[in-house]
Amino acid sequence: MATGSINYQLSSLSSTQQSVAWRSPSNIAIVKYWGKHGIQLPLNPSVSFTLDAAHTDTKVSFTEKIEKDGEVSIDFYFEGAPNEAFANKIIAFLQSLHIEFSFLLDYDFKIESSNSFPHSSGIASSASAMSALALCFCSIEKILTGWPTDASDFLNKASHIARLGSGSAARSVFPEVAIWGTHSGIEDSTDLQAIPFDSQLHKSFKRFHDDILIVSAEEKSVSSRAGHSLMEVNPYATVRYEQANKNMMATLEALKTGDILSFGKILEEEAMTLHALMMCSDPSYVLMKAGTLAVVEKVRAFREETSLPLYFTLDAGPNVHLLYPDEVEDQIWPFIERELVPHCVDGKVIRDRVGLGPRLI
Repeated sequence: MATGSINYQLSSLSSTQQSVAWRSPSNIAIVKYWGKHGIQLPLNPSVSFTLDAAHTDTKVSFTEKIEKDGEVSIDFYFEGAPNEAFANKIIAFLQSLHIEFSFLLDYDFKIESSNSFPHSSGIASSASAMSALALCFCSIEKILTGWPTDASDFLNKASHIARLGSGSAARSVFPEVAIWGTHSGIEDSTDLQAIPFDSQLHKSFKRFHDDILIVSAEEKSVSSRAGHSLMEVNPYATVRYEQANKNMMATLEALKTGDILSFGKILEEEAMTLHALMMCSDPSYVLMKAGTLAVVEKVRAFREETSLPLYFTLDAGPNVHLLYPDEVEDQIWPFIERELVPHCVDGKVIRDRVGLGPRLI
């Protein structure tokens, strides 16, 4: 998603519109962020692939209030039905943004949202949901005020707003690969928003696959928000942050040079470290399922036997992301279908790949 593409989409917005809708993707972190401080600021930098098929569609309709009451007013629908719990969270979030968006208290909003994947099962639903919401409200700002006029400014603000709702959402507004978090070795890196990396991405990674195995569609027993807070007293936190900073530079070098072997090693190390941190928390908890471990063992055995570049990663949940280059799909997919899909709920697999970012719908 070049900025020219975004400029074209933004130019289609009309001052007479009363609604706007965005489709925004989830993302899968290669180097994970785990632990935060302040207002949604990361304790270590992260880098992720932007996905394509795993996405949230969000439409926001708005009408001017007859009476201004100083409150944010929304009706919220998830998957076509009212959802009071989600609505309360979004009201609180938007209430905190009235300085960012001067129009928030002057309109009634109807928000309709739906996912292409199970909510709260460890596929970063908050990343796609909050980035889609941020893009909608940045678009409404443009409809009402004409700002921002530049695509880069638009995406930067959308990333900033998305971050305030969900840290990892900051990365979802950019195509292919995004970096979030300050690192001394990465120019323009910041905790306040993500930055794009797509222009430096080696062609080997531009069509990389990410098949997501839905080992469990149940809501997680411990939310990511709670998991982040437990890092405050995790005895391995300091060592983890040192590891993440080191892995960032090694990962970016692999992504630039097309070094899939080094990429895969870090990818799996980061996944297992994330879940080890959960198991070392106080209280300790486990989000992996028996099927998760079975898949991990089979992937490692398959790679040992075939030397094919099939790698796994995990987000903060039980579901397994299988990453591999496009050119070996015909050799790898039959194995996934035969050996790994039986571990999925109702055989559910989201066949995804590196994507081009959000789009106006």
